[in-house]
Amino acid sequence: MGRVLSVGLQFAVAIGLLVLLWQVADGQSAVDHLVNAELAWLLAALVAVTGQLVLSALRWQLTAAQLGLVLTKQQAVREYYLSQVVNQLLPGGVLGDVGRAVRARAQAGLVISGQAVLFERLVGQVALVLLFGAAVFGTWAVPGGFDLPASLQFSVFVTLAAAILIATGAAIAGPSLPGKMGTAFANFIANLWRAVCAREVRHRQVLLSIGTVVLNIAAFACCAAAVGVMLAPATAMVLVPLILFTMLIPITVSGWGLREGATAMLLPLAGATAAEGFAASVAFGLVVLFSALPGVVVAALSTVTKPVRP
Repeated sequence: MGRVLSVGLQFAVAIGLLVLLWQVADGQSAVDHLVNAELAWLLAALVAVTGQLVLSALRWQLTAAQLGLVLTKQQAVREYYLSQVVNQLLPGGVLGDVGRAVRARAQAGLVISGQAVLFERLVGQVALVLLFGAAVFGTWAVPGGFDLPASLQFSVFVTLAAAILIATGAAIAGPSLPGKMGTAFANFIANLWRAVCAREVRHRQVLLSIGTVVLNIAAFACCAAAVGVMLAPATAMVLVPLILFTMLIPITVSGWGLREGATAMLLPLAGATAAEGFAASVAFGLVVLFSALPGVVVAALSTVTKPVRP
């Protein structure tokens, strides 16, 4: 019953936020922008999202292999599609990833398969944060381009600094904890290093992660262009990550409502209207949902991934 209430609440929050945005961001105008959206830009966004998904699957395959979990490229892509469609259709945004770890546990156990999924997602978020930080610093250091408001710049720099300090402190202090907790933390850090930072994989991890982040930002920029908002690359590198970060807050279904609210607030900094921001975000959400639909076919054809024996 508690789970049902939680799911219902997430749907209710998403719907409530969208209804509120309809009132304050001129929902009818947003619909007009969507109806008249340029198909070529939407198709470009679909290609970018699909490319991002494939690169993410390859990153998972690489990460898992470092932990002793062997997947073929076809398995990795197929499982990623399946996890994405679950993440898009169900509240929480992580149930598909949990299922991916469970289905891949046969070779190395649930802990290792879970770490492979966690590390892959973590690397993607870290890459997004680093690219965002570099873009914000670049726009701050080079005058004449896009600049965030001073108050928002301060909040961004403080948040990034705090995240770096917390992560560094945890990595240093965690293995020193007494007993099994310290041992488990040390093993976690060792596996993370081996999966992501080992010499034989670090360059591929960097390239795959940069590729996924750039394609994700490009997909959103294409959706904005489809409704008439042309974002310069530097502007997209700053604003789109801020919008995507809101999707990590697990109070709605796949970030719906939160993402639209953030876009309606942030895109006006680039000269758009709130209605255009609302429309761009809805277009992006629909493109992401459509890109995940092959996962429905995967689910229909096969519900269990057979492990590849090393």
